Amino acid sequence: MQGKLSRRDFLKLLKVGAVDLVLLMAGGGGWSFLVEPNWIKVEHVNLKLPRLAQVFSGIRIAQISDIHMGGWMNARRLQRVADLIVEQKPDLLLLTGDFLVGHIFDKNSESYLQDLVDILSPLAKSMPSFGILGNHDYWTNPGAVREMLKLAGIVELTNAVFTVSRGDANLHLCGVDDVWEGEVRLDDVIAKLSTDGAAILLSHEPNFADQSAAAGRFDLQVSGHSHGGQVVFPFYGPPILPYLGQKYHTGLYRVGKMFQYTNRGVGMIDPPVRFNCPPEITLFVLEPAYDA
Repeated sequence: MQGKLSRRDFLKLLKVGAVDLVLLMAGGGGWSFLVEPNWIKVEHVNLKLPRLAQVFSGIRIAQISDIHMGGWMNARRLQRVADLIVEQKPDLLLLTGDFLVGHIFDKNSESYLQDLVDILSPLAKSMPSFGILGNHDYWTNPGAVREMLKLAGIVELTNAVFTVSRGDANLHLCGVDDVWEGEVRLDDVIAKLSTDGAAILLSHEPNFADQSAAAGRFDLQVSGHSHGGQVVFPFYGPPILPYLGQKYHTGLYRVGKMFQYTNRGVGMIDPPVRFNCPPEITLFVLEPAYDA
């Protein structure tokens, strides 16, 4: 994450009420370090997509993002995330990048990748699972992350399309490479798409929604990257947001005719704090906007 508060921005924070300030000073530190990072919230998002065929009505799609194994996230915490995903009984699972954290790759990183394989493999066996890479995966070792996805049974969607069919109806799951560090080939993705059926795009960085919406072929883009800011001040919002994650940083947006959803992530980068921004598992329940 980048940036710092200006004097003007700091003055805006004074809009926070006296009660909030007292809570922030007295208990906010302990809450932000010890409580809220472990308070995983399942966000239920119901969407109607015009191009979704009736046969897919009620399909349940889970999304997690920004695991950042090797930082605050460990195997025990990730297993709890996996257990919560299973409890939601999704039909599909989408993982939108940043499996590792930092800028180095060493023997510890190899251990973190094995933890990811051990925990994500049972998920991929119980439901079709799809993933893309994020900027931290490129900063560490993209080849090793891709191998992890393969070993875990997760279909990588880098500049690719996977079509889920029910009878003659199709739902297209698409992905692009990391916008910050990778090589995005959106035209190639669109060329692989048939003209029928709803299309969901995985893009790690949410700001890419401006480009994907302009293409006119995607009904929903799902992203991560921003962590929601990790710290969100009442009446002000997140004071710090990352490059390519500032415009659509949290939750649901409408960009042109396309929905954009940004997941707050389950992991964190340093400092490992969350305030008014709990980690998130998203559960989408999709319906056709009309009988298709």
